[in-house]
Amino acid sequence: MQSKREGAVIFSGIEKYAGIKQALEMGRKEVLSEVRDSGLRGRGGAGFPAGVKWNLVAAAQSEKKFVVCNADEGEPGTFKDRIILTEYPGLMFEGMIIAAFVSGAEKGFLYLRGEYKSFLPLLNRVLGQMRKDGVLGKNILGKKGFNFDIEIRLGSGAYVCGEETGLIESLEGNRGEPRNRPPFPVNTGYNGFPTVLNNVETFINIPHIVKKGAEWFKSFGTEKSAGTKLLSVSGDCKNPGVYEVEYGITIKELLKIAGATEVKAVSAGASGECISVSQFNRKICFEDFSTGGSLIVFGKNRTMIDVAENFLKFFKDESCGQCTPCREGIPVLLEGLILIKKGECPKDYLDDLFSLSETMQLASKCGLGQSSPNPFVSIINNFKSEYKLSKIAKKEKVFNG
Repeated sequence: MQSKREGAVIFSGIEKYAGIKQALEMGRKEVLSEVRDSGLRGRGGAGFPAGVKWNLVAAAQSEKKFVVCNADEGEPGTFKDRIILTEYPGLMFEGMIIAAFVSGAEKGFLYLRGEYKSFLPLLNRVLGQMRKDGVLGKNILGKKGFNFDIEIRLGSGAYVCGEETGLIESLEGNRGEPRNRPPFPVNTGYNGFPTVLNNVETFINIPHIVKKGAEWFKSFGTEKSAGTKLLSVSGDCKNPGVYEVEYGITIKELLKIAGATEVKAVSAGASGECISVSQFNRKICFEDFSTGGSLIVFGKNRTMIDVAENFLKFFKDESCGQCTPCREGIPVLLEGLILIKKGECPKDYLDDLFSLSETMQLASKCGLGQSSPNPFVSIINNFKSEYKLSKIAKKEKVFNG
């Protein structure tokens, strides 16, 4: 049975529509300052400051602007957004409304993962009630000229659409492939217009920050990672579930909460770093052990090379194939893992695989290709006792360069 550990920010109490009402009293500039001063960073994994993004869209000169919420929760081991979408959807929508108020957008989209289609009736009921309450539609809460509404669009199960430009392409009805950047969505987003694009967890923080203040928000977490984080904890533990914890908590402390014993490894999802017991004193925050929200626990009976192979097979299936480093690199890393499992991988070939991984991290077009080598590199480096290299040198290199 999954557990839910309530925390100090997201799951703390707040009156319905209090954030919107406070925002209208404060005015656009003050709200933007409060969001910027709070230090809120995007909770999707990249950690870009929300206040900076909102300021760029607000400052853009354009006849149209948009607000988009990324609810395409596709990272293996991540299920935290389900809690927000099913138990706190109104607060998430309030965050979008506040973003529209400060940026000047009149249209918003919730891009919902296709597998979450069953949430549609509930979400549409919430939106309907918000329209009746006057917080969506024309002249919101009596504020003349403040017009904004939200539409829900379903994705089709592509992992790469979790990347913001791939999501926008899908939202426009195109194949979900990441765009070249620059330009960025803040000036050339949905249909070429400036767009605020944040994920579910980022938006739900906004009403709390606006109502309770930036200083209150910064009282939680670390100097560089303000606030709290929702974590989806799964794997070999007694208490899997969604936990809201302050940034700065150690892996060891979290494992105790989750009832995990005899743990061999912890991974920040398929695309994140995988660490061993010697690193369990590391802190969960942007400046140390960073995660978009997934923490997978592996017990002592797990074979970590198999874990790396499983993750890479996932990325091979999910790659859009658009750019060469990702399309060609992942299969080569998989082939290398097979050789490592057989004990037939020589040291010089492994060095080539690490060099290829670095190329993929630097040259891939989007986050999928850039992060896909992470499980390979971290598992091979952190679990050397689980494999042996061949003493025979390999004549052919992985690639020329």
